[in-house]
Amino acid sequence: MGDILRTHSACFSFWSATCILLAGGIACSIFFLPSFVIAEGLIRSGGSTTVLPVVSKAAAHYNRSHPGVRVTVSGGGSGVGIQGVGSGLLDIGLASREMTEAEKKKFRERGLQVHVIGRDAVACVVSSEIYEAGVTALTRQQIRAIYEGRIRNWQEVGGPNRQIVVIDKERHRGTRHVFMDYVFGDPSAHAAGVRLVTGSNNEEQAKIAQSHSAIGMLSFAWMNQEVRGLGLIEGERIIQPTQGNVDNGSYPIVRNLNLLLPAKAAPEAQGFLAFMLSENGQSIVEDLHYVPVRQSEGSHLAGEVPGIQ
Repeated sequence: MGDILRTHSACFSFWSATCILLAGGIACSIFFLPSFVIAEGLIRSGGSTTVLPVVSKAAAHYNRSHPGVRVTVSGGGSGVGIQGVGSGLLDIGLASREMTEAEKKKFRERGLQVHVIGRDAVACVVSSEIYEAGVTALTRQQIRAIYEGRIRNWQEVGGPNRQIVVIDKERHRGTRHVFMDYVFGDPSAHAAGVRLVTGSNNEEQAKIAQSHSAIGMLSFAWMNQEVRGLGLIEGERIIQPTQGNVDNGSYPIVRNLNLLLPAKAAPEAQGFLAFMLSENGQSIVEDLHYVPVRQSEGSHLAGEVPGIQ
């Protein structure tokens, strides 16, 4: 896993960014190093921590087989990836959500192309102690009431007599957007019952595992025996968070894993994108428990978002 999550920077990278969430937005302070450290063939990618493991592993393979190219990978969230590629600080942006209307307007002149390299699902997750105590599925209304602070004790939904530790993500995170859209019908919904806000999937996974009464939201790839995914009760059915239910279209909280490139992307960036969509690249997507896509599904302009079937 360390190899998958390793980011590539060091002497090949000519910038570093500190991104701070302020009032629902992103403020980035960029520090430039002298231009002589820029390596020819350097491709800077960054953004979503959901897409990051896939691109990081792919970059390791690609760098070995293309000695004249160096693909670096960093995190920060989908908003950071969109901001970075839109402003020219990144060659490839990683995003696990679509662009907002404000982002499309801001970066219209860049002609950003959105390339789907895989698909992912987001689960409502709980600490293993809560799952093992009997809370294995919730309705959408129950999840919403928990995040609004109207349900505060696990006993109210059939669990133990413990206060619920409600964990949210930073507002620019793609995982939050798709989860809140399902629960509230609004990707930017305010959650009054939240007690802790986290950043990356790795951070949230650790916080939920350390707690004995937490609830949160995570990509399927980050679930484990200490962080359990809940079934979603819809009518008479309980839809379990399984890859099979994503494949057959029954699981409702799904999203695309996107690479964003400008209209005039460097040939090296286009080459890496072609690798991601190749059989070898898609096998990496599948190895990391995401859903591969058919190359024929193609790409779309940032302003023309296709639905997920």
